[in-house]
Amino acid sequence: MPRTSVSAAAQNTFSNAIQIVGSFDISISGTFVATVTAQRSEDGSTWRDVKSYTIPAEEVGYDPILTYYRVGVKTGGYTSGTAVASINGYDVWPNRL
Repeated sequence: MPRTSVSAAAQNTFSNAIQIVGSFDISISGTFVATVTAQRSEDGSTWRDVKSYTIPAEEVGYDPILTYYRVGVKTGGYTSGTAVASINGYDVWPNRL
């Protein structure tokens, strides 16, 4: 099961990228004034924002295509505190016959 996390206490701070296919969850916790952003990439270098969080949250998702994901605080998105963010992939893929 792929997993990545980050404790962000500054701007431009991201987790390592992981490849996910199938189900995954995103967890945001901590006491912070920041915008935490989940991003995805097809090539591991060009990142697109998926969703942003300004409060602690738990969310699940599904991506049918093998894709890179990371989570963190973009430049300009940090004010104070520490945001702890993680993404857990479950490597669930429908059986193909």
